Amino acid sequence: MKTLLALLLFITAPSAIIRAESTGNPATSPAWITGPDTAFQRATELRRPLFINFTGSDWCIWCHRVRDEIFVQKHFLDYATANLVLLEVDSPRQTKLPPDLEKQHAALKEKYSVTSYPTLLLLDADGKELGRLGYMQGGAKTFVRELKRLTAAAAPAPSGIAPAAAPH
Repeated sequence: MKTLLALLLFITAPSAIIRAESTGNPATSPAWITGPDTAFQRATELRRPLFINFTGSDWCIWCHRVRDEIFVQKHFLDYATANLVLLEVDSPRQTKLPPDLEKQHAALKEKYSVTSYPTLLLLDADGKELGRLGYMQGGAKTFVRELKRLTAAAAPAPSGIAPAAAPH
């Protein structure tokens, strides 16, 4: 039995290591922040939209799909790193969060009425909701296109250009 277990471990361990290296984990990626106060402060300082990923990292299958198909893909990471502040608000079932972080996450879930996972929010630098998304087929390119659409719709007109006058 021990030999069989050792053989099974020997066969599966390399593929697990390769998968971990190729997909990564958004929470440990340098681009993702887990502390809401830090994320909101950074969004304000940089005048960038805040993208919040409400996830159940250790139980939510659709959250895993969003992570694997979008969040760890180069296209998303390149866009997000240059244009957004990323915040992960996790609600794990197996892992216990530090009490202060758990309270902050609970307050955000209540404030933004998050009842399902994944819930993906795009906020402007002042905390106003620009859009609410969930799992989206099409991968990182489709997702980034939607983020660009949401941020463009909320962007003010360039200075020196007056808004169009209302018809009389």
